Amino acid sequence: MLEAWNEQLEKMYEKMVEWRRHFHQYPELTNQEYKTSKMIADILTDFGIDIRTNVGSMGVLGYINGAKPGKTIALRADFDALPIQDEKEVPYKSKIDGVMHACGHDGHTATLLAVGKVLYDNRDSLAGKVVLLFQHAEEGGGGAKQMIEDNCLAGVDLVFANHLWSLYPTGEISFTKGYTTAAGDGFSIKIKGKGGHGSSPHDTVDSIAIAGALINQLQYIVSRRVHPQKTAVLTIGSIHAGNAANVIADSALMKGTVRTYEKEVQRLVKEAMEDTIKGICTSQKADYEFKYHFGMPAVYNHPAETDIFRNAIASALPEIILNEVPPLLVSEDFALYLEDIPGMLFFTGAGNEEIKAVYPHHHPKFDFDEKAMLTSGKAMLAIIDYYLAGKTSDNKAITMK
Repeated sequence: MLEAWNEQLEKMYEKMVEWRRHFHQYPELTNQEYKTSKMIADILTDFGIDIRTNVGSMGVLGYINGAKPGKTIALRADFDALPIQDEKEVPYKSKIDGVMHACGHDGHTATLLAVGKVLYDNRDSLAGKVVLLFQHAEEGGGGAKQMIEDNCLAGVDLVFANHLWSLYPTGEISFTKGYTTAAGDGFSIKIKGKGGHGSSPHDTVDSIAIAGALINQLQYIVSRRVHPQKTAVLTIGSIHAGNAANVIADSALMKGTVRTYEKEVQRLVKEAMEDTIKGICTSQKADYEFKYHFGMPAVYNHPAETDIFRNAIASALPEIILNEVPPLLVSEDFALYLEDIPGMLFFTGAGNEEIKAVYPHHHPKFDFDEKAMLTSGKAMLAIIDYYLAGKTSDNKAITMK
């Protein structure tokens, strides 16, 4: 059955590329994906798939009911773009100034559309239900939260997602059991000192000097407060203070990010930051404002579902190279789905030096090997084949080498 599904998917490859390139040429920013959402809904409707639109504002759900009862599996793709100028010289370069798909979401969407068509055309062989979950606003816009609050996971037993990854080569699939991506938090620190003439530091409270001390001391949180076998990153990415060379600035503003996996480490870092900022500013007679924003939690791939995924892919698609890799420190809002429902996120290699698909995500020249859409599509079909085509009882574990 899976072999026939894969053949149908391969026949749709040119259509997948066409869809992907259309999305790429006409990208829409987070929470502004009006035309993209409508196009997805129109395509699903043309297939004959029952849909629900405006989920959480602009999300789209597609429902494929099998001929027999069984589990309900959700497959998720995202479709928002980024505020980046496309610098690639390709025929499908973004036509929208200052906006581009620099993270592969266009490929995620094109892939899931094709997977949905194959599954709908073979619905009589399914024992269960598939929910095609097309999500808006992944790039920090709250799309996952909005869709979950709008009951997109109602009745769902398991949820899976793919992320095309340009830093892994095409033909490979990488995964991690347990923590897979990090919680991505943000913070700002405003130091309120006392300005004055650069020749009279004794009459001032130098906000820049205090900021410098803070930058150094905050790094001790990771190196001396966090357990060496735990993971944390604390980065100051922005600092603004002063306007003249001979004036001591009365205030300084710093912004940055914290990345962690475990919630107890996340709490420790935040509390240690508060202690450090208060201690240094108090000792220097400065006031301060510290704002800490909890972003997306870490993606946690459920171990049982990760093992099933690994074994299903290894058994059904031996031509694909499977890699179990360390977790990444990027952030992904798919984490919110996995807080409610078992499942996992996997990464499909999409890098190819020959076509210059080597740039990292969120880079102005980002691109990916479109053949990776076939790899990720086949992996999704293998998941459905395992769960909804009677493979659960007789699947045998495969030892990774």
